Amino acid sequence: MMVTGKRMREWQDFELWDDVGLNIPKPPDLLQLYRDFGNHQVTGKDLVDVASGVEEDELEALTPVLGSLLPTLETPQTVENSLLVKKLEDKISLLNSEKWSLMEQIRRLESEMDFLKNEHFASPVVCDSVQPSLDQSSHKDSGDRGQNSVINSSDKGENKDIHLSKSDEIDSTIPKENFPNSFPRREREGMPSSSPSNKNTVHFDKPNRKLSPAFHQALLSFCRMSADSRLGSEVSRIADSEKSVMLMLGRCLPHIVPNVLLAKREELIPLILCTACLHPEPKERDQLLHILFNLIKRPDDEQRQMILTGCVAFARHVGPTRVEAELLPQCWEQINHKYPERRLLVAESCGALAPYLPKEIRSSLVLSMLQQMLMEDKADLVREAVIKSLGIIMGYIDDPDKYQQGFELLLSALGDPSERVVNATHQVFLPAYAAWTTELGNLQSHLIPTLLNKIEKLLREGEHGLDEHKLHMYLSALQSLIPSLFALVLQNAPFSSKAKLHGEVPQIEVTRFPRPMSPLQDVSTIIGSREQLAVLLQLYDYQLEHEGTTGWESLLWVVNQLLPQLIEIVGKINVTSTACVHEFSRFFWRLCRTFGKIFTNTKVKPQFQEILRLSEENIDSSAGNGVLTKATVPIYATGVLTCYIQEEDRKLLIGFLEDVMTLLSLSHAPLDSLKASFVELGANPAYHELLLTVLWYGVVHTSALVRCTAARMFELLVKGVNETLVAQRVVPALITLSSDPEISVRIATIPAFGTIMETVIQRELLERVKMQLASFLEDPQYQDQYSLHTEIIKTFGRVGPNAEPRFRDEFVIPHLHKLALVNNLQIVDSKRLDIATHLFEAYSALSCCFISEDLMVNHFLPGLRCLRIDMEHLSPEHEVILTSMIKECEQKVENKTVQEPQGSMSIAASLVSEDTKTKFLNKMGQLTTSGAMLANVFQRKK
Repeated sequence: MMVTGKRMREWQDFELWDDVGLNIPKPPDLLQLYRDFGNHQVTGKDLVDVASGVEEDELEALTPVLGSLLPTLETPQTVENSLLVKKLEDKISLLNSEKWSLMEQIRRLESEMDFLKNEHFASPVVCDSVQPSLDQSSHKDSGDRGQNSVINSSDKGENKDIHLSKSDEIDSTIPKENFPNSFPRREREGMPSSSPSNKNTVHFDKPNRKLSPAFHQALLSFCRMSADSRLGSEVSRIADSEKSVMLMLGRCLPHIVPNVLLAKREELIPLILCTACLHPEPKERDQLLHILFNLIKRPDDEQRQMILTGCVAFARHVGPTRVEAELLPQCWEQINHKYPERRLLVAESCGALAPYLPKEIRSSLVLSMLQQMLMEDKADLVREAVIKSLGIIMGYIDDPDKYQQGFELLLSALGDPSERVVNATHQVFLPAYAAWTTELGNLQSHLIPTLLNKIEKLLREGEHGLDEHKLHMYLSALQSLIPSLFALVLQNAPFSSKAKLHGEVPQIEVTRFPRPMSPLQDVSTIIGSREQLAVLLQLYDYQLEHEGTTGWESLLWVVNQLLPQLIEIVGKINVTSTACVHEFSRFFWRLCRTFGKIFTNTKVKPQFQEILRLSEENIDSSAGNGVLTKATVPIYATGVLTCYIQEEDRKLLIGFLEDVMTLLSLSHAPLDSLKASFVELGANPAYHELLLTVLWYGVVHTSALVRCTAARMFELLVKGVNETLVAQRVVPALITLSSDPEISVRIATIPAFGTIMETVIQRELLERVKMQLASFLEDPQYQDQYSLHTEIIKTFGRVGPNAEPRFRDEFVIPHLHKLALVNNLQIVDSKRLDIATHLFEAYSALSCCFISEDLMVNHFLPGLRCLRIDMEHLSPEHEVILTSMIKECEQKVENKTVQEPQGSMSIAASLVSEDTKTKFLNKMGQLTTSGAMLANVFQRKK
């Protein structure tokens, strides 16, 4: 095979001068002449002439080559060159075979070294520890050149001469070219790929032709190959080791990513991460991680999860130092990105990477990043992710100096306007922070007392307007801390050292604890396992029942400090605030269920009972009556007495409500606390039977005051009770009370009857109620009962718009007309004005209902005219509005006689022009009518 000048130049450039046996520096003149000779520009004689000027020791080294050239110097130039080329070709062929054998051996050794390094080290390094053996092999091969020997991959004995040692390892960031006597990277990457299973060096058949090398070269130039471009250069080189693969991926991935569809780019994540993990160049790794975080413009939830999974795998492989140096900067760069999905990725990354960061970075840089995002980011989803990541950070942070910063972040999170963020706070951040607080010993000394103090401050400042949102915020935080508090009590109990898992573990009842908001609020998760918790609970109950709380400091704090302060706070809240009563009720319910029945019966109930002092001796006691009118009553009834549902617990609750109803009635005290109890309990159908039992106790009570209270309580209960109970229990009780000897008791039943008309659809039931109300209106004995008429008119105005249409048309509106007529004859102006005002409110509420033309002409308009007569003398401002309403009604009725009926449109609603409506509303705003009535003015019956 003829060796071209190009091939010889390649050998020269690759510093293979040594491969032809010249272990001496190359003289510049001889080097240039050597190249010219390869291009057939000089003769072999010229080469010898130049060599004659070389030093003696150098010339001696040149003798093996030049000696083969001398016989050709005296022939003609063409013959001389051919012979010289032939002999050089033979020599070069031999050396080439040896070179490729050595390269094959080097490749196998490098593969083995990479395998060993990957096995023993977390981050990859490239080892060049084979050089001493290569030198030995090179010298050995030089002595065997004459025998034309070839070393192949099956010579396993050669491997034993190569020693691996840490002193020979070279950092992956240093290129191999920088070390002497090592093969250049460019040539190693240009080696043909071969697997360890190849037994022989690859040889290609030589054509038995006499074509010149130049002709062959020119002929092959017609093969259309592109090795000059970037891609052509990559294609022409085949990676033959892990390192060269990483280098190739590092070069190619930045060009591949932009050309992949956005929807499919997550498929590149494994390649990007693997390359970033193993690549030796820091700049390339940074570029690849930058590509990873910018891979998808707006990554969805699944794509973010994939990226996070990769980041965690990267972190596990490279260790905390590289995570801090390489991954965190990528997060920091995108903390203010314009797309919330990218900021969401940053927030989630901070939590996912927390276990793999240096502890100093967790409590400084990462905590600051999350704090900034919580305070500044406007996207709810991002802040929610921030809160979850903060919770994870709180599980790994161990710097006590950051405790106060964590508490401030907790308050900010609890007060966030987004419900998503608040829920995440209760589910993740607060339990994690509570766990750290417990470790620091601050749960009972700081966290819970601070929240209680904030609640007390709110109550002091809110005498004229309580901030219920903040109250809910602090109280819900306390509620979420109950599992942590109970776990602390168990872990610091006198029996904690005896809690060993041996033998059969007792089972925990499924309903023993309230359902936790998240696994982090599960007491078994906080303790460590359900089995360990079961053992502790068994010892806990035994300790409370038989041995007491002596020396049990954590539980004594709950009994002697927490409970008294909570009961005092409960007495300060507004009993009419349904939301506040509900919040505290749920808090005490969770507290009692978590701490158990024995604790509730022996520690909680006695403290409430001491405060309430329920006995008839306190009927005239202002102190006793004062407590019974506060929120302490409904919270004790609904938060403590409902924790357990055994028969004795139900009896205790029934007895308590009966006593409260009796004492409040006999002492003429406000019924707000009793009403609050009924509203809270009535929301749960499981207590309807119980409440009806309490009310029946009032129905048959000897005191008319108690019977009157029972009648009024039915109104609260009717809306939530199913119609079967209404028919079987409520209506019979009301019928009984409606025939009570005391007129006040009979009048007290009217609102309940009205509510039944508003909520029930059974025809038979409605007829029974209608008959009872008709008896009140038509019985002569009630003709002069001003209080009864007032109550009926108020009830009609309240329930009329929502009542069954037939009942409204046939009963409500006609009877309002009759009451308006009767009121014209009232001689006492104060009573006449009072009735007229209630009639005005009732007519205002009914004006937006559909009213037929006949009903309008026969009852609605006549009733308004009677009402206007009263208002002319007693309230001129009302009279103006009534006059406008009457005029519009009359005009509409006149139009109706000419036009077609307009379907189900309300006459009163459609007859008023825009200008009249504006005047009407302005006048209504000036009147002192009740808010409830005005709220119903423009409600249309559906």
